[in-house]
Amino acid sequence: SQTFTVTVNPTGQVEAIDSQILCNADETAAIAFSTANTGGTTTYSWVNDTPSIGLAATGSGDIASFTAVNNSTSPVTATITATPIYTNEGISCDGPEETFTITVNPTAQVDDSQDQIICNGETTSVEFTTQNTGGTTTYAWTNDTPSIGLADLGTGNIASFAGVNEGTSPVVATLTVTPTFTENGISCTGPAETFTITVNPTGQLDAVDSQILCNADETAAIAFSTENTGGTTTYAWTNDTPSIGLASSGNGDIGSFNVVNNGNEPVTATVVVTPSFEGCTGPTETFTITVNPTAEMNDPEDMVVCNAEVTDAVEFTTDNTGGTTTYTWTNDTPAIGLAATGSGDLPSFTAINTGREPIVATVEVTPLFTDDINCDGISQTFTITVNPSAQVDEPNDLIIC
Repeated sequence: SQTFTVTVNPTGQVEAIDSQILCNADETAAIAFSTANTGGTTTYSWVNDTPSIGLAATGSGDIASFTAVNNSTSPVTATITATPIYTNEGISCDGPEETFTITVNPTAQVDDSQDQIICNGETTSVEFTTQNTGGTTTYAWTNDTPSIGLADLGTGNIASFAGVNEGTSPVVATLTVTPTFTENGISCTGPAETFTITVNPTGQLDAVDSQILCNADETAAIAFSTENTGGTTTYAWTNDTPSIGLASSGNGDIGSFNVVNNGNEPVTATVVVTPSFEGCTGPTETFTITVNPTAEMNDPEDMVVCNAEVTDAVEFTTDNTGGTTTYTWTNDTPAIGLAATGSGDLPSFTAINTGREPIVATVEVTPLFTDDINCDGISQTFTITVNPSAQVDEPNDLIIC
């Protein structure tokens, strides 16, 4: 008899392979195929439908660790199909395919937030955005200057808050935002982005001295100043009384000008100045410019008296109000019995003229208006005429028939 054998090889078989989910640039776990078959040799061939993840389109044998690649904005899933081949006694038997996936999440990304410049007390907020899709991006941020009114760290968007800067120069806070992309339970951190929030101080103006002047005087130039630094402070002002010679509004310093008051009482203009530091308006400062009128007096009437007559006192008067008007006077002919100079009203005196013809004395009176400062006025003159005593030569005696 003759004997021979019939050997029946099993179908090729490969054990199930775990799928992997990774982040862009992560190293994959090496893939070692295995089988439950024995008594022969099992080999494996595989195909990859998405070579862009960093794995070849086809290959055989185990898959070594490689660096996963996804430079897009959404997850990329590669499906890998492995085919087992069982070989024994020169006969190869294919088996059913096994598939698994390698999902590569994109690098987390956050759009660069615009730098912000706000004023002390102004509210702002920040909403973070990303180009990534197909998963969830979350954000963690840090702030290196909590004094601006924002916590030193947080997550998610930055809710509205009021900027704080009680100082005199801008405060710049640098914020660093780190994005995390999550999909399929895998979180991938991306590169941080930084931006700044600058909080400018409130505009501030140093106090301005008020001025008191006389009509036609020239004012002192007004140069506004501030304690703020690190930026530019501008000044806008209004004047409620343009009649003094200053415009009703303007910007910047106020140059010297000649004040005007043609009335009879002081005029006070109130100037209100509003400072603004890089667009941040601050509290106003107020000062005044008071313009006193020119001192004025009514012209006294001329006086004619006789030698040895007691004159009436002369009371000087003015139409000015709102202050005090005083008077000084000079007399060019003290021989009439009146002093050469004096102040205040002209007193009563006994007129003197021992001569033979009238004597005319000219009295010049200068008014002075006082309301915090003294303002000279225009002098007035009048005359005092002192007639001599009446006199007649003694006639000769007459003897007639």
